[in-house]
Order: sequence, then structure tokens, then C-alpha cells
Amino acid sequence: MRISMPKLPRRFWPLVIVFAVLVLLMPRTAKFSYDYKKGSPWPYETLVSQFDFPILKTEEQLQEERENAGATVIPYYRFSEELSAQVVKSVQGLDLGKHSYLRQSIVSHLGEIYSKGVLSDARVKIDRGYAEISDDVLYIQRNKRATKYPRSEVYKVSDAQTQLVAQLAKSYPEVNLDSLFRKGGMYDCMVPNLVFDKSMTELSHERSADYISPTSGYVHADQKIVSRGEIVTPEIAQMLDSYKAEYNKVFGYDGPVILQWLGNILLALVLVAVLYFSIHFTNKNIFSEWRRYLYLLTVFTLTAALSFVVERAAPNFIYLVPFPVFALYLLAFFRDRVVLPVYTVALMPLLMFSVGGMELFVMYLTAGAVTIQTFKFFSRNWLQFVNALIVFAVELVVFAGFRLVDAGSSPVVLNVIQIFVGAIMTVAAYPLIYLFERLFNLVSTTRLLELADTNNPLLQELSNKAPGTFQHCLQVMNMVDAVGRSVDANVPLLRAAALYHDVGKIRCPLCFIENESSTPGAVRYHDGKSPLESARDIIRHVEDGVAVARENGIPGIIQDFIRTHHGTTDTEFFKTKYLNDGGDPAELSAFSYPGPRPTTKEQVILMICDSVEAASRTLKEYTPEAFDSFVERIVSGKEKAGQLEDADITIHELNEVKSVLKTYLQQQYHGRIEYPKRRK
Repeated sequence: MRISMPKLPRRFWPLVIVFAVLVLLMPRTAKFSYDYKKGSPWPYETLVSQFDFPILKTEEQLQEERENAGATVIPYYRFSEELSAQVVKSVQGLDLGKHSYLRQSIVSHLGEIYSKGVLSDARVKIDRGYAEISDDVLYIQRNKRATKYPRSEVYKVSDAQTQLVAQLAKSYPEVNLDSLFRKGGMYDCMVPNLVFDKSMTELSHERSADYISPTSGYVHADQKIVSRGEIVTPEIAQMLDSYKAEYNKVFGYDGPVILQWLGNILLALVLVAVLYFSIHFTNKNIFSEWRRYLYLLTVFTLTAALSFVVERAAPNFIYLVPFPVFALYLLAFFRDRVVLPVYTVALMPLLMFSVGGMELFVMYLTAGAVTIQTFKFFSRNWLQFVNALIVFAVELVVFAGFRLVDAGSSPVVLNVIQIFVGAIMTVAAYPLIYLFERLFNLVSTTRLLELADTNNPLLQELSNKAPGTFQHCLQVMNMVDAVGRSVDANVPLLRAAALYHDVGKIRCPLCFIENESSTPGAVRYHDGKSPLESARDIIRHVEDGVAVARENGIPGIIQDFIRTHHGTTDTEFFKTKYLNDGGDPAELSAFSYPGPRPTTKEQVILMICDSVEAASRTLKEYTPEAFDSFVERIVSGKEKAGQLEDADITIHELNEVKSVLKTYLQQQYHGRIEYPKRRK
């Protein structure tokens, strides 16, 4: 007996591909699995370092050192052996008179002084108005090697003179050395042997300001970092941050590879399952709308893949990624109730695998939720920048909240700049929606809004050639707007479809009564025509509408509304007239529209509203009872004619449609006050 495996439904094959992509892109390295906050107790077991690692300075410490390095200039001097020799030679040539016996001692002490270095008494200057010359340290270059010395280890010329007199006075207290040196010209011979190098001073200052050591210490392997229950102080948090950075950078997974792959497979399976159920519980009809379904999975995969790639290749630039734009990509073709759950699942890889994942997840989820609402008001032209600023403000609030809880744990200024740039990039990345629109043959909400603009050339042509039809389309548009909102239909699609559903009447506007002239004696289009000919001309507006729409680049989804807005109903007026005139019942098919019948909720709404608006002009009474029976008769007629058999609309939604239409007609045809005539 042969057992056949159950066939996998079509909807699951794209999910299998998404699953495979996620597994391949997921990180293959170990993740630092501890969460901690400054000021809170360490909730885990005592943490001991598994390897040597440097303690990284915080951004505040680095910034302070940069400012200090830039505010103080360390002077650079060259030690001159020639000048030292010249001083000794000059002293040897001095006339010391009866004190010439001091010459040898003077030369010896001068050698000691000049070996350390002698500076000029004059203060040096550089072209750095914001910086000051250091009085504490200096660089001295000897034999092509520059070394930093404390200022106290060298002499100024005046200090050298004082030091020389003090040293000689110990051995020759009976000699007035100061007077002897002044008279003999000794002081004039003592010149600096440390020559200030201005260019090297400025160059070394620039280098020292640019390079600041990023570390402030070292932790060795097997050294304790934090004990269980110990409060995480700023110093301990700094060590933990450093250990975490080193761990995620170089400490790879050391367990069985098969277990790591199994873990990634399970996590990818969880993500795909949550994605599937988020679609199933929000709008399961998406599974049958193949192009939209594939597009949704593509956006989800791009969002998740970008999280993995950036985390693996450049985690420091994660704030630059404009994740909220993916919510807008979904919003262009789906409802809010679908967009937010799918967008939330798409951000879950950030939460699961990124460093600081909770902060990133909350920040981008909040920004995406807000932009879903604000984009409806700020979606055109320069207003998109307003929306980008709103995104930046929301992200900044969330970022500030996490920073206040855990202050000083990241380079705040740099992150804020990255968040701003990322928010602005939502404007730059949004035009990709038009590429997706073409690739998946979809119609975005933005495109629908453009189509619904009555300044559109085709609608202007309809207004000029068939003004009665144009007014009818406007009334239907207002009607489907009210009905669509009540049953959670695609209102932008309904509004655009309502405006174009009768566009075929452009080719023969006088064939339709709403465009006929009311002038007495005017020729009527159907005068002299048989019922069969009139019905054929009336029915042709559907075919003409599709042709006109195609010629003007109207999307296929709108053309579907043109085909289905009459379904397979009959032109009852001419059909009845034909039968009353003794026509052959076998020819009645000529009085039926070709269809097809509506299949979507939106197509049903347009069909009903089109009939209600057109027939409402024949009402004689404007009472609630009249409107109630009128709407019930119209909808019942569609049901009996089988026009709703293929449509995806529930009985509850159909009842809601009827209720809204009754209320709408009462508001439109409400009674008015009759003004009394004034007596003369």
C-alpha cells in the first residue's frame, strides 16, 4: 500500500524560503547573555573574566581627555650641543682677574646645568589662540629622540644663573660671585641651549589631540569582575561594558556547531510562525492575494536581514538604519491592523541578537507606530521631512529614556547625530516604494491618492465631456467613503474606483440620461433606437471604460472595478421595454452586462453604492421608512441576481453597509424649512 504525503499548501512555500534566509543570516557567534543596570544589584552568579581584556574608557572620559589635550600645548625643544659648547668656550675666554682660579669650577658646574637644558626666560608663542603653553611638561629632542620631561628638571637662563652662584658659593663663600659675574660678563655668556621648535610643537599638539588612548586599565583572566548581589557601580559597569565588547568581538562559540545551527533553526522557526499568525489573525485574505503576500514577505525579510547584516558587519552604525521606512513600505499596500503586527515581528531580530536590543526594539517600534499615523498627514512633497522630524523626535525621546536609566553607557552625542541622519534617510529611502510597486504589480496608497485628485487630466476630461456622470461619480465617492470606513474596507482604493468606474461614458456621454440636455425639444439619444440597440450602447460603457483606463495608465486594480461594478446584472429598463414590445425571450442575454461579478468587499460596496446613488434620484418620499425599504430593495435585488455569491463579504458587513447607506441618504435628502412669504 502506497502512502502519499500531504501536499504543502501554496501559502507555505514562500515562508519556507523566508525561513531558510533567516537561518543563513543569523549570527554564528556567542552572545553576551547578561543584562545589567547601574545602581542595581548583579542578579547572576559571580562573574569571572575568561580572558584578558582592556577596560575601555567611556565617551565622557574620552571627550574630557580630548578637550584637555586640545587646551594645553606641550612645547617642543631641540637640545643644542653646539650652544652648550659655545657657552663653555665663552666662559673660558673671560677675564676673571685675581679670581681666575674659579674658572675650572665654573665650567664644571655649567656643564651640569647645561646637560639638563636651559630655556630662554621669554615665554614662547604659537598660533593657537584657544590653547595655552604647558608650564608643567615639555618635549626635548636629543640625538633624534624626543622625550617628555617635567618642567622642573630644566632651567630658565635666570634660574641657571642663580643655580650657578648658589653652587659656587658653597665652595667659595668669601667671593662676591654675583658682582664678579656681572663685571666679568659671565651672565652675558649664559644663553639657552634648548631651542624652541614652533612647527614641531604644533604638529605634536595636533597628533596628541587626535590620539587619545581608548583604554584606562587591564583586567586579567580569572580576575573577578562582579559578585552576586553586588551593586553595579559606574566603575563595575565600565568593566562589564568592556568585557561585553571584547566577548562579542573575539570570543566565538566554542560548543558543538550542530547545536548552534539547531538553535538558529528553532529561532528562525519561531519568527516565521509568529509572522504567519500575525497575518492569519489580522487579514487571512492576504494569503490568497499572491502578489501582496509575496511583497509582505519581501519587506519582512529585508527588515530582518538588514538587522542581521548591520549587527554582524557594522554594529556601531545601527542607529543609521531607517527602520521606520519599512513600516511605510507596508502601509503603502496594507491596512494599519496588518502593518503594525508584521512590522513588530520584523523588528524581533533586533531584540534577539543586537547589543542593546531592547532599546533598539522599543525605539524603532515606537517610531514606526507613530509614523504609520503621521504619514497620512505628511506624505506629500516637502511634508515628508516633517514626518522625518517627528520620527527623529520619537526616537530621541525613547533613546533619552534609556540613557537616563543607564547614563554614560554609550557615546550619546554621536548616537543622537546618527539617529537624526537615520530619520532623514526615511525620506531618501521611501521612493523605493515605486520600484516595489512596479516589481510586484501593486498600487500604493500614495498612487491611489494621486488618482483620486480631481485635477487629474482624465477626470477633468470626464467633467467636461460628461458633467452629469462626473457628478454621479463624486456622489458615489462620498458614499463609498462613508460605507468603507464602517466595515474596515480600503477607503483610498474605494474613492479612486468610484471616480473612474463610469469613465467609459466619455466616449458616448449623451447615451446616458444624466448627461442629456434639459432644454425642451432637445433630441434624445435613444429616440428612434430599438431597446436592443439602446441596451447594447449602455452596456458598452464598461468595455469602453476598461479601454480608456488602459490608454491612460490607470492601474489594473481600478480596471477590475470598472468590469465588476454592474456584475452580470441586466439593463432592466430596456429589457422590460423589449419584452413589452413583444421581443423574443431567447434574446434576453443581450441585455446583460458581461461581468464578471464582484469578488472583493470593495467591489461589492461600489456596486451597491453605484446602484443606490443612481436610483435615489427617482425617490418620491424622503422619510426614514422610504429610505429603509429603498436600500433593502436594492441590496436584496443584487442578492437575488446572484451578484454577491463570489464576493468576500460577510452578512454582518452587508448589514452594516445597508445601515450606513440608510443614514447617509437621510442626511443627504433631509427636509428643509419652507420660508413664509412676506406680506406686502
